[in-house]
Amino acid sequence: MADGSNRVVVITDSIACIPREMVEKLNIIIVPVNICFEDKVYRDWIDITPDEAYEMFLKNPDEFRTSPASAGQFLEAYREANSFASNILCITLSSKLSTGYNMAGVAKEQARQELPQTRIEVLDSASVTASEGFIALAAARAAAEGKDLEEVIKAAEDVKSRVTFLIALDTIKHVYRTGRIPKAASRLGEALGVKPILTISSGEVKFAGMARKHQHGLDRVVKTMKARVGRSPVHAAVMHAYARQEAELLKERIASEFTCTELWLTEFSPVMGYACGTGTVGVAFYAEKTPPADQENKD
Repeated sequence: MADGSNRVVVITDSIACIPREMVEKLNIIIVPVNICFEDKVYRDWIDITPDEAYEMFLKNPDEFRTSPASAGQFLEAYREANSFASNILCITLSSKLSTGYNMAGVAKEQARQELPQTRIEVLDSASVTASEGFIALAAARAAAEGKDLEEVIKAAEDVKSRVTFLIALDTIKHVYRTGRIPKAASRLGEALGVKPILTISSGEVKFAGMARKHQHGLDRVVKTMKARVGRSPVHAAVMHAYARQEAELLKERIASEFTCTELWLTEFSPVMGYACGTGTVGVAFYAEKTPPADQENKD
């Protein structure tokens, strides 16, 4: 382990969907995004569980809102990290999807005078959900190995360049909340039984296809994943929005059809789920790098 002067602490937001046991093991600090329901504000991850949030959502979707973490919340996280480290890497969801990256930057400027001996870097993950989580995990694992801040950033950037996600929605009726399609089109798609498949590209959530049945959408997710990773070992995280049983089945399928370096199950943050709806199931993943030929010969 590095001494305190070189130690790095990783901060990320609750939308990264990292399971609590992994957060605790790697000493990651989570900045909660806010969930608003019927004039009350809840901090994602802290004040409310995903299941509780989805139950609120199902009760009254039109009263369910979200708001990004504030600069003050990021500053509070910097203070917490500063109590045991002098180097901080804050990884946020895509700046094209939220103001979180900007808020983290504002907090960094506010921290300059208060924490003058602390180095803070803010990284735009250009992603969201567990694919953002994988970027934060790569950084935290490097930090746990005693790597310095530059090496921790490099580890995060490496995974950032490779990770993606594919999610199959069970309904299209809430997708208008992303701003990508009109509300009327969402309602029409719901009436027609359209099941969208979403992915991330250049920091934006985009449509990757459609299916008529949810299971067909999941089949397409697995097929596309195979096309992208080939036979390489894969890091994978299965995500779900109030659909644990279906997610468990997908996890079992991925375990049987891929060589998994790691495979874990997580709940899809309600902050994203408000636009995707309950029943959403998908996977974030990236392939292991193929070692150079000379290294393979040495092994």
